[in-house]
Amino acid sequence: MRNLLKATARIPVPLEEPYVPEEEEEEVVLITEEEEEEEDSETEEISEEFLELTTEQDQMVSRALVPNPPDQVLVDDFRLQLTRRDFATLSGLNWLNDEIINFYFNLIQRRSENEGYPKSYVFSTFFYPKVQKEGHKAVRRWTKAVDLFTFNYILIPVHLGNHWCLAVIDFRRQELRYYDSMGMPNKDCLQIIRNYLSEEHKIRKNSDFDWSGWQLFSAKDIPQQMNGSDCGMFACKFAEYVSRDAPITFDQRHMPYFRRRMVFEILTKKLM
Repeated sequence: MRNLLKATARIPVPLEEPYVPEEEEEEVVLITEEEEEEEDSETEEISEEFLELTTEQDQMVSRALVPNPPDQVLVDDFRLQLTRRDFATLSGLNWLNDEIINFYFNLIQRRSENEGYPKSYVFSTFFYPKVQKEGHKAVRRWTKAVDLFTFNYILIPVHLGNHWCLAVIDFRRQELRYYDSMGMPNKDCLQIIRNYLSEEHKIRKNSDFDWSGWQLFSAKDIPQQMNGSDCGMFACKFAEYVSRDAPITFDQRHMPYFRRRMVFEILTKKLM
């Protein structure tokens, strides 16, 4: 038995060969010249959407955001005077005030007067709270010299106490849309705007507004804010993109850039 054990111990143990995985062939994706040109075009379009401020422009923005003296008027237009205190609301994560939003919406309306842009009319931030509480009669004189039904878009900033949204009357698509950067629907707002438009048509056109074919809805699949401060920025940018029939390509990441860009646009009284 001892010899058998010795003999057995001398039998060499076979070693396993190390496993070497087979190399997968890399898939080669061939891109045609047309596809390459299309990619380049898309990249160019994106860069045009988010144009960088030049050094000089950026310095102009920084000077405007110096807080003192707070009551110094930096811009005067649209019967609005914007002070350093107003511009400070565009700094950091501050909430935008009525003056900044109203001035920016007026820039949108002014641009729409140029060839190639849909014709847009904007209401001030004080319109919706007024019509919400008191109805059409409270704002009847606001459009005494304006025919709303000759425009493509009516853009309405909606202030809900501590949150900014946007309502859009789209006459071309026959849609009444509501944009909320926190994703909340608002049927009440849509109904209030609908009632207002019906009354406006009855008074200005002496007939009932034809709502057949119209859709009222809260916009879905739109970018959402990731903080409690940028709702005013989102409302402004929703309006700006809608006013030029542009697909909404921005999101929360672009808000710091848009804040500084908006300072420059307001200072120069022209949208980039």
